[in-house]
Amino acid sequence: MGFGDLKSDSGLKVLNDFLADKSYIEGFQPSQADSVVFAAIGSAPKAQFVNALRWYNQINSYGGDVKSLPGVAKAIDSYGPAGVAGSAGGKKDDDDEDSDIDLFGDDSDDEEAEKLKAERVAAYAAKKTKKPALIAKSSILLDVKPWDDETDMKAMEDAVRTIEADGLLWGASKLIPLAYGIKKLQIMCVVEDDKIGTDFLEEKITEFEDFVQSVDIAAFNKI
Repeated sequence: MGFGDLKSDSGLKVLNDFLADKSYIEGFQPSQADSVVFAAIGSAPKAQFVNALRWYNQINSYGGDVKSLPGVAKAIDSYGPAGVAGSAGGKKDDDDEDSDIDLFGDDSDDEEAEKLKAERVAAYAAKKTKKPALIAKSSILLDVKPWDDETDMKAMEDAVRTIEADGLLWGASKLIPLAYGIKKLQIMCVVEDDKIGTDFLEEKITEFEDFVQSVDIAAFNKI
């Protein structure tokens, strides 16, 4: 695994391609994996690397909290796609395994060859039907604003996290200063698109009217 030299265009291209269908380096929320790769880059990628730049700006928004993200930091070459710098081989993905199936084996006996071919076709079809359906998910960053500087922000976050629903997973959070001593709660969640929408989240959070003045969607990314 690895991205190669992340200070070069070739390394950034690998990272950009890797993030084409991902919001983070690992998992569904920011972690030490993002912190390690963020540090390795050093500065914002060029505009041509749109996926890498989107990810960089989001991790950069955590400021000094980047190093305190959850998880255990590993060596930089532990992250990224297989088959790039630092790779020592790796397990083939399902498509590679599928390509190894020879549907038309060579056999001197025509009857045996046909029987073998039929068995392999049946095995191939059975394997394809067992693959799980892809579940569409999104990563949502919410800004939850209190009424004033006397609002108990810890109690407000605890209240937000009591919202439970099938297809909803709460992630990392932090407090961000607004003005006059007032801070807002910025909290991440991952949702299954078919089950949870932003309207549901806003409605449920604003029900805590003793704490919450308003809710805004700060970032929304498909996973």
